[in-house]
Formats: sequence, structure tokens, C-alpha cells
Amino acid sequence: MTDSTTLALGKLDELRAQLAATSLALELPGVDTARAAQQMALRQIDDYIAPRLANLDAPLLAVVGGSTGAGKSTVVNALVGHPVTRTGAIRPTTRQPILLHSPSDREWFSSARILPGLSRITGTAVSTPVPSNQAGAAPDAALISSVVLVADDHIPPDLAVLDAPDIDSIADENRALAAQLLAAADLWCFVTTANRYADAVPWKLLDDAAARDITVAVVLNRVPPGAAADVESDLRRMLAERGLAEAPVFTILETPLDELGMLPAEAVAPIRQWLGTIAADRASRHEVARRTVAGAVAQLQRKALEVAAARDAQLNSTDELLAVASDEYDESVEHVIESTRDGTLLRSEVLARWQDYVGTSDVFRSIETWFGRFRDRVGQWFSGEPAPVREVENEIETGLHAVIVDEAGRAAGAVWQRLRNTAAGRQLVADPALARESADLDARASQLVRDWQTALMQLISDNAANKRVQARVLSLGLNGVTVALMVLVFASTAGLTGGEIAIAGGSAVIGQKLLETIFGDEAVRKLAAEARDDLNARVQQLFDEEYERYAALVAPVLEGPSGAELTATADALASSMAVPLADPVEAATNLNAITVPTAATPVVREPGDYLDANDLDEVPHWPSRPTSERPVPEAEAEAEAMPPLPPLPQLPATSDDPRPDTAGSTQ
Repeated sequence: MTDSTTLALGKLDELRAQLAATSLALELPGVDTARAAQQMALRQIDDYIAPRLANLDAPLLAVVGGSTGAGKSTVVNALVGHPVTRTGAIRPTTRQPILLHSPSDREWFSSARILPGLSRITGTAVSTPVPSNQAGAAPDAALISSVVLVADDHIPPDLAVLDAPDIDSIADENRALAAQLLAAADLWCFVTTANRYADAVPWKLLDDAAARDITVAVVLNRVPPGAAADVESDLRRMLAERGLAEAPVFTILETPLDELGMLPAEAVAPIRQWLGTIAADRASRHEVARRTVAGAVAQLQRKALEVAAARDAQLNSTDELLAVASDEYDESVEHVIESTRDGTLLRSEVLARWQDYVGTSDVFRSIETWFGRFRDRVGQWFSGEPAPVREVENEIETGLHAVIVDEAGRAAGAVWQRLRNTAAGRQLVADPALARESADLDARASQLVRDWQTALMQLISDNAANKRVQARVLSLGLNGVTVALMVLVFASTAGLTGGEIAIAGGSAVIGQKLLETIFGDEAVRKLAAEARDDLNARVQQLFDEEYERYAALVAPVLEGPSGAELTATADALASSMAVPLADPVEAATNLNAITVPTAATPVVREPGDYLDANDLDEVPHWPSRPTSERPVPEAEAEAEAMPPLPPLPQLPATSDDPRPDTAGSTQ
């Protein structure tokens, strides 16, 4: 393996991990298409790109696909020389794909190297040939996710032929499996008929083949002898228009089948020669694999960019949804903070009682004298029942608590209503409980106020640095000083009117003078600022927790890479493919120069004159390979050094092409 291949495989692994981690959970316009592209990209990496990129010398996989009733299985049987895959008129036919390979290539296909999502069933050949409409086991829908492996000496080494389900099957699982198998192919043999070659479904897949630059051969089956030239000419014109001008076209004239349901060997001789020539030449095989994997990576890059665009749309939508929630909760925080500034929280008779006890007539007299008289009044106040300081604390707690709960409920309702106006938002806020504050907010708001009051007491204690300050705090009582600080924090007149202004304003002056007498004016300003900042931070944290209810809804969407990261990795993979992936091999055969023999003249067989599968002299042979020793790929060399794999279970091989298969037939 070259350094360039190692680099490409590393980038491929990185891209696969990113694609698998990409969330497209929001139901945005076009998201279904992007999700399909994401799944297709992951499947293409696992089924084909990764295993093929790891070993360009592995045997080629030629998938024979086509429309319902095109005769795919009949063509495959003719290529092998005896019925191996079931034919028939009942649809859908081919349920389980049958993979025919040389016995020497068993290790390549029995492992999960390619198509790891499909289980393996080993088919065995029977000695007595049976008609093609009885070949193999009956179709079994329960085994749709498996592939039947049939080793056949008539298949040349380094090439496997896979009979795929109908691409336009009435069964959804058949169509999906056919698309998966075609995406895992190194080359396609596309079978159509003179009546159906212009159908839309086949051309959709052929367009995909052109986009991937995969090697394609088109088999034009059941062509009336008199119409062969015109039909083939029109088909070639359509291929050229779709970028497939170099694709060889093999025409099989309408021909009677023998008693086993087999075409004459000469009818498919040109196809056999074309495939066999590629299989026999290492350089040709290498070129087919390199070309197909490069095209698959280019298609993967386009799919990844499609997913990246959808990912960016998801993240942008998520940002918009979160911005709505953030705006509403930030506004509620501002409302709460403003309520602590404008005096609203001090609208009560407690202020009047505070004013009655404290008074203002002596404020501008001797501070020391005033403090002594004030201390006596406060001492009397605090010793009364009920304790006035407790009343103020309760009033502040009740007022602040009510503001917090009201604003949390307002924000929740506003966010819920705004998000319900968008499709993605409706998907997220289906639960009506999100339209209200959290069930435990009432308790958490109460705890917030109590914690803040406790923090103020600790703040006052921490600032009582000397014995004189400590003595004054103790003489008034820690609770009394704390109440004075809370009154100072809340006693603004911006939101008050009439007599409340005079009361609150006087209270602020009294509280400030008291605290300045204890701590000094600079320390009081610092205390008030710290007390307010602490309260604001606690309110902000509480509302952040409420906001997190909405943030948690979009958290799964935010997980995974961004569109930019996907794009960068996909571009890096494409750049790594620009470097030669392996040492150049001199081609013995130019793929585009392989001679395609003209269609054979139909042979009319007499009843009973059919090809005996046991008469090997009459079985058509594939082109011989060069006399040079066949190179042993890395994986095969490793397999030789490893203990032999346990035998696969000898289960009945089933296929879903109701046309017979003998081996003879696979059982």
C-alpha cells in the first residue's frame, strides 16, 4: 500500500466518522434528501470505497442489473454456461442476490470485505441440471439481507458476477438492495430490452453511473432481428447524450430458449469475451478498479457537500431558536434587576414603620449623637413583637420572589409561543409544560432570596475589620445592619409616586448614613455594589437554568461536526485521490480498445438439443489469462498466513429471479 493510499484511507475514515456523527434532526425543507444522501454516502464507503481503496488488486465485482423482466438471470446463466440463478415470469423474482466467483477467490467474498451489511450463504452445485425456472432455492423474503456465494469453475479468477434484484421492483426492499449492490460494483452489466431501453428508471441509474465514471456495458436483450440495427443505434445515441458514449453495447437477438431455459452460448459470447479480457489482464483490472473508486470518491464528495449544506441549515436554525429563548429570558432578567432598582420592592407599610422608628429629624445633627439615639431606637424596635427586622426581611423576600416567578412564567410563555410559529420550533416544543416556568421554580426562587440574605450577612461580617466596627455591628445586631443594606440596595424612587417617594428616599438616606457611620462612606458604596452584583448574578443563574430547558432540546442537533468541517474533510479526501494510489501497471489491454464482437446470429435448436452442464467440452470458455503468474494481493497473502476461516453454513441458496438456475443449480 502506497503512502498516498494510506493518506486517502485516513481521510476516508475521518469523513465517515463525521458523516455518522452528523445530526439532521430538525424537519427543515430538503432535509429528507440530505438524510438520504448521508445514508447513501455511509453505505457507499462501507460497501465499496473503503475495501476497494484498501486493495486495488482484489477481484473485480461485475453486477448484472436491470429492469423487471429484462432477462438478467437468463444472461447470467448463459455467461456461466448452465442454470445457476432462477428465472421466471413471477415478480418480484430475484430476492437474494447470487454472487458467482472462481473457487480461488472464495476468501475475497466470504468475508465482510465488501457489502459488510449482508450476511453470507454458501450455495452448492448439484450434479443433475434442472431447468432455470427451478434453479436455486425459492425466493425467501426473510433472507433479503443476505447474498448467496456460489463457487463455479466456469468463472475466471479475479472476476465475480452478481445477479442483482430488479431496479424497478414492486418490492421496496428489492429496489433498495439493487441500488446498494450497484453502488458496490466495480463495473456494471446493465440489461434492458428492445421494448424498455428508453424507460426512465434505468436511465436514472445510468446517469448515476456516468457521474461515478464507472465502467458500464449495456446488454440489449430480446431484440427482433429486423430491428437490431435501428434499436442499437438509438440506444448508442442516448448513451452518448448521457456521457456514456464509450460504453459497449451487446445486442442479443430474440432467440428461443432450450429445454433448460438457456440462451445459446454464442448469444453471450461477446459479453463473455469482454469480461474475460478484463479479468485476464491485471492492468485492465487495476484500471477498472482505480477509475471506479475515483469516481465513487468524487460522488462521495458531492454527497458530503450536500450533507454539509444541510448541516449548516440545521445549525443556523438551531441558533435562531436559541436566540429566541435567550432574548426572552435576558429580557426577564433585566425586568427583575430593574425591579430591584426602582423601589418597586419597597412598596409596603414596612417602609413606613422603618421610617417611624428611625426618623430623620436628627440626621443632620451630630452623627455620633444621632447614632447613639438611633441605636437605642433600633434596639427597642428589634426587641418588640413581632420583630420589625423580620417583617422587612419577609417583605423583601416575598416581593423579590414574586417578581422572579412572574418573569420566569412570562419568558417561558413568550418563548413557547414564538417557537410554535416555526416548523422546527413546533417539532421541539411539543410539550405544553414548556409554556410555563419549571415546576420547582417557586422553591428555587425562595431559596435564592434566602441565600442572598445569608451572603449579605457574611459580606457585612467580612467587612467588620476592626474592633470599633465590630462593636457597632454587634450593638445594632447583624440582622439590623443587613436590613439597612437591603433597604439601601432597593430604595430608589424611580418607580414610586407620592408619599412613597418621601418614605423610600428618606429610608435610603437613613440606611446609608447608618452604614456610613459603621463602615465609612467608601466601604458602604463598595458593600452596596457587591450586594447588588451578587443578587444580579444569582438571578441570572436562575434564569439561565430556565433557559437550559430549551437549550437541552436542541443539544442533540448541536452534536457532531459543522458543515465547514465536513466540507474540509471531503475536499481533503478528494485532494488525496489526485495522487496516484498505486504504482503504475503497464496495461496489456486498453479498456476502450477491447474489440466487441458483433451480435451472434440466433441458433435454432431442436427439441432436446440443449447444453448439458456436465459436458464441459461444450461449455464456452472465457479468454485465457497471460502465462505470467497471477499476482497475489495483500489481503490474499495475509489470508494464506492466517488460519483457515470456519466453513460457512451450507444453507439453501435462495434468489428472487423466478427464472431457473441449475449448476447446475444452486441449492
